[in-house]
Amino acid sequence: MIKFFLMVNKQGQTRLSRYYEHVEINKRTVLEAEVIKNCLSRSKDECSFVEYKDFKLVYRQYAALFIVVGIDQTENEMAVYELIHNFVEVLDKYFSRVVSETLNLLQNIFSLSKLGGSVISENKSKEKNINYFRILINIITVGKGSMS
Repeated sequence: MIKFFLMVNKQGQTRLSRYYEHVEINKRTVLEAEVIKNCLSRSKDECSFVEYKDFKLVYRQYAALFIVVGIDQTENEMAVYELIHNFVEVLDKYFSRVVSETLNLLQNIFSLSKLGGSVISENKSKEKNINYFRILINIITVGKGSMS
C-alpha cells in the first residue's frame, strides 16, 4: 500500500505532498526532511529503492524534480517505479512541462478531490492505473477551466 507521495526539487523543498495514512503535521516535517535527505544524497548509479524504517522508498529523478513514494513492505517496488513514470508521462503530455505552477495546480486538485481516497490503488493492473490517470486529467481539465 502507498503511504505517501512527494514531489521535491533539487534544493530539498517539498513541492507537493500527499499522505494516505494519518501523520501528524510536526512528524510530517521530520519525515519529509529525512526522506529527502536519504534520496537526494544518493548517486545516480545507486538503486532507486531504499529501505527506510518500517517502509520502502521508491524514487525517480526527472531533471530538477524528485518524485518519492513511500510504500509498505508488501508492495511491488518495480510496479511503483513504473507508476511514477506513467504519472510523469501524463503530466508531461498534458502540461508539456512539469513546473511549479503545475505542482501548485495539482496540490489544489489533491485537496479538492481524493478520487475515492487515493489517486491510485494498490495491486491494480497498468490499465486500471491508466484509468485513474484519465480521471485525474478530467479533474485537471475542470480545475484548469475554473481557474481561467
